[in-house]
Amino acid sequence: MSSIFRLLPLLAVFVAPRAEAQPAARGVSDSLLLTPAQLRDRLTRGNVVLLHVGEAADYKAGHIPGARFLPYDAISQRRNGLMLEMPPVVVLDSALESLGVSDDSRIVLYWSKDWYSPTTRVFLTLDYLGLGEKTSILDGGFAAWKSAGGPVTTAVPASTRGRLTIHPRSDVIVDATAVRSAIGDTRTAIIDARDPRFYTGQATGMHAREGHVPGAKNLPFNTLIDEGGTFKSRETLEKLLDAAGATPDRRVISYCHIGQQATVVYFAARLLGRDARLYDGSWDEWSRMSELPIETGRR
Repeated sequence: MSSIFRLLPLLAVFVAPRAEAQPAARGVSDSLLLTPAQLRDRLTRGNVVLLHVGEAADYKAGHIPGARFLPYDAISQRRNGLMLEMPPVVVLDSALESLGVSDDSRIVLYWSKDWYSPTTRVFLTLDYLGLGEKTSILDGGFAAWKSAGGPVTTAVPASTRGRLTIHPRSDVIVDATAVRSAIGDTRTAIIDARDPRFYTGQATGMHAREGHVPGAKNLPFNTLIDEGGTFKSRETLEKLLDAAGATPDRRVISYCHIGQQATVVYFAARLLGRDARLYDGSWDEWSRMSELPIETGRR
């Protein structure tokens, strides 16, 4: 197992080349989130590629029948000193085809244990590739599937290599320049998805500088998930985003430590049909660039 694969679950508790594309239409997309019953129904209709996100050992111990294990480091890379960055499109294309993903596939992601943010990071990656409208997440993950009486197996399914046509969306990811330009822009809500102690700058020693992007509001990623490990209701998600300034009329730019936790905010915004972006470099990059402004304390 790679070192990045071991590190990312720990960070979840507390990181590309840009391709031109036409933005995909955005609307209310309940199909982005499936209940276990809905997944059972969807599986009967075929063409589903079910991807297990988590530790390889957990996959081997038991998974949903037909699920294929997705090595997290196959869809992420270190670059320019940053821990979690988007690989080149050709690398992502090959990784997905090796798992059997084709143009007619419906992709369903689920997490094992509490790998919420790695799973939404996978969703972001697929959205970046133009596959977001063909992708769903199983709400509650593997635990919800088992609680609903879903079958479990240790058998590894046979997989035929898929044939996939990628339509990358350069609008999904933004860089530090775009974030800086968005400071003070009333059309944009900048959301810091980290724990409040990192947002305020009270926690020290993890980054080159501590604090947050000026004007950013704090919406910790784990406040969007309930105690049972499922996403909170649409009404609650709307209230949480609205309270953080991410109202329907504003573009959302989320960031965190390394670009993983913030994808939970990204996914919630997409689920509600809102315009969302991810600052991939996140605080890992921003804190190193001394010319970029920071704030501390609460807003």
